Amino acid sequence: MQVSTTDFRKGLRIVLDGQPYQIVDFQHVKPGKGGAFVRTKLKHMRQGRVIDHTYRAGEKAALVDFEEKHMQFLYKDERYNFMDMASYEQLSLSADEVGDAREYLKENIEVDVLYIDGSPAAVDLPNFVELAIARTDPGVRGDTAQGGNKPATLETGAVVQVPLFLNEGDVVKVDTRSGEYLGRVAVAG
Repeated sequence: MQVSTTDFRKGLRIVLDGQPYQIVDFQHVKPGKGGAFVRTKLKHMRQGRVIDHTYRAGEKAALVDFEEKHMQFLYKDERYNFMDMASYEQLSLSADEVGDAREYLKENIEVDVLYIDGSPAAVDLPNFVELAIARTDPGVRGDTAQGGNKPATLETGAVVQVPLFLNEGDVVKVDTRSGEYLGRVAVAG
């Protein structure tokens, strides 16, 4: 199936030079002279590298033909282990195959694993996850006039910027697409 540049959106999976890519960012440009074009940042779905590519306005790109399987993350040893929620078959992936998703993988979290040509290509996380703060410096009252942020290491190892009032053990909601703190879910203790 083909899609026009007017239908581009973040997260869309397209084929470029026979390889599967996901659109990370795009911008429609209409210069004073010449034809309009679309500037894109594309992330290779298997290798994880990001490239820039420019399309002419109205140009078509093929969509990636993929299959999605709903799975549950079980545990991590030297590999990341998942279980298919329908067939209960287990799948083991390397850190490279899991990619950036490993920053937010917590035991028993449900994810979608994308298969291209019968082999796993990417792990799709839910948009938001709730994780406990494992380590952070205590916020000192009066540090700032308008409130500030401090780095906090979550239970999965990801580091996010959180407000000064949060402490170790607090559970926070994080956007997996941007790595941004969204709010406190529960207080420690």
